[in-house]
Amino acid sequence: MIRAGIVGATGYTGVELLRLLLAHPQVEPAMITSRGNAGEPLESLFPNLRGQGALVFQEPDVGALCDCDVVFFATPHGVAHAMAGELLSRGTRVIDLSADFRIKDPELWSRWYGQPHGAPELLDEAVYGLPEIHRAQIAEARLIAVPGCYPTAITLGFLPLLEQALVDPARLVADAKSGVSGAGRKAQTGSLLCEASENFKAYAVPGHRHLPEILQTLSGVAGLRPGLTFVPHLVPMIRGILASLYATLTRTDADLQALYEARYAGEPFVDVLPAGGHPETRSVRGTNLCRLAVHRPGGGDTVVVLSAIDNLVKGASGQAVQNMNLMFGLPETLGLESIAVLP
Repeated sequence: MIRAGIVGATGYTGVELLRLLLAHPQVEPAMITSRGNAGEPLESLFPNLRGQGALVFQEPDVGALCDCDVVFFATPHGVAHAMAGELLSRGTRVIDLSADFRIKDPELWSRWYGQPHGAPELLDEAVYGLPEIHRAQIAEARLIAVPGCYPTAITLGFLPLLEQALVDPARLVADAKSGVSGAGRKAQTGSLLCEASENFKAYAVPGHRHLPEILQTLSGVAGLRPGLTFVPHLVPMIRGILASLYATLTRTDADLQALYEARYAGEPFVDVLPAGGHPETRSVRGTNLCRLAVHRPGGGDTVVVLSAIDNLVKGASGQAVQNMNLMFGLPETLGLESIAVLP
């Protein structure tokens, strides 16, 4: 059994990770930490997990965490910087769900996250944990940077087009909508029911923190820095992301449906819908799936890709478990075979 620790287990990604790991046949959740809730039993915060063992929140202690085979960080930015190095030096693998190791340029990270990068010496080792691109590297990694939710949906949508150089990389548009859980569990006015319900708004239009992460990944695929307009929106639902992606074709003779089906034919967690399909967030709720559909309205030179994920699963905790499975040589889908709940 893999002994797993979770640092920061009280947020939405933390409890989603616990839900998945508690049901995983090859994992024993051995330690969960919280500075604010140390000493409290798991069920006191999350009644849905009552009866799932006797876990108690503890203060985050590196010495105790080193007894785990893998430690997940579901923490605010900067926390993993302070602890990852010692864990790695003592043989514990690290899977970070925050943005601490996603961006390879420490100065760029500092500009977007408003603090100095705390562990630049680990950046070269960190593997960006998008299995659809980096599966082989993930299997050999000690340190994984789990992609953000928006970057996952957007990258998987654009990937086949950029790999085949079928679109103008200078003219990409990502119009993405997210549920309120994407803002985290902390108390803030914009997440209150009276603020978010019956409302629909854009935010961070001048620049969202996920933008440099997306550009870094797409640059690696396209071989040059693309031009991307990324506009995120908040919609009044709890979980889910729907990204509507737009690009201008440089060739109009390609069979886009066949392209997407071929690119993702062997991917267990990417589902390309039949021609004319429209993925919905409720169809992926609670699952590790990304559902895609590709359209060419009016037969013109604009391609529209629709990408739907659950921001807490494929956009965070499920993808983290997918990475863990690869790191430990387990079947990639183990513990992630759940079916979406409807209605």
